[in-house]
Amino acid sequence: MARGFKFSFHVSLVTAAIIYIYLSTVFVFIDQWVGLGSSPGMMNAAAFTFLAVMCIYSYRLAIFTDPGRVPSSFVPDIEDSERQIHEIKRKGGDLRFCQKCSHYKPPRAHHCRVCNRCVLRMDHHCMWMNNCVGHANHKIFFVFIVYAVLACIYSLVLLIGSLTVDTEDDTEDSFRTVYVISGLLLVPLSLALGFFVGWHIYLMLKNKTTIEYHEGVRAMWLAEKGGHLYSHPYDIGAYENLISILGPNFLCWVCPTSRHVDSGLHFQTKYDKLVRTSAEE
Repeated sequence: MARGFKFSFHVSLVTAAIIYIYLSTVFVFIDQWVGLGSSPGMMNAAAFTFLAVMCIYSYRLAIFTDPGRVPSSFVPDIEDSERQIHEIKRKGGDLRFCQKCSHYKPPRAHHCRVCNRCVLRMDHHCMWMNNCVGHANHKIFFVFIVYAVLACIYSLVLLIGSLTVDTEDDTEDSFRTVYVISGLLLVPLSLALGFFVGWHIYLMLKNKTTIEYHEGVRAMWLAEKGGHLYSHPYDIGAYENLISILGPNFLCWVCPTSRHVDSGLHFQTKYDKLVRTSAEE
């Protein structure tokens, strides 16, 4: 489901960085290294253009895709004996009720203070896309950062390669500012995005969100303090965890629109069934 969008300085900054890196990579680094009109130059330009287009496309989808809303009619069924998990408040032991939204929250939903509403399976609010990362756009967000880190590393390789070419004219000096700015952008971006890709792969393998990871650290400490073992209640195995986000088709894992997104409540029902089956075994 699409959502509205308001002007964001951070989104404008990311868009400007993507455009700058693309132009400098194609028209400076590739041209200086192998020549843009040569066969290697055109092949590299085509490959980098593909990464840039997919990066922009997935970024746009992540911005405009609603992360998942809690239906106003949702009420937890506390009399359902087959349901294994009922999340409660950490204080008071009551069922999770959002005072700001004035309705109950299903498991894994959290209230975002920036968006001012509850989000299904909320991971975090990303200021760089002015949207929450939740159930409906988690895969899109992950695909975006994968394409972004690949594009940054590719551009960085082309930048370094172009510096190895000896030029007799002053063209290298004229592009000195482009090289400096690009280097200052690409090195930290490659490191930061690479970390985020690794972090979210770890979270997907464990079927956790960033919020649940931090809550799990506290829960593990309390469990060990009481002499018990803690296990994440939504962990159903690495492969099942992975395909619940990326989809069952390996070839479509890098396509942000390849997987049909169920409603949040249907998503939760599937987890209830899997957890129930595991408990019976």
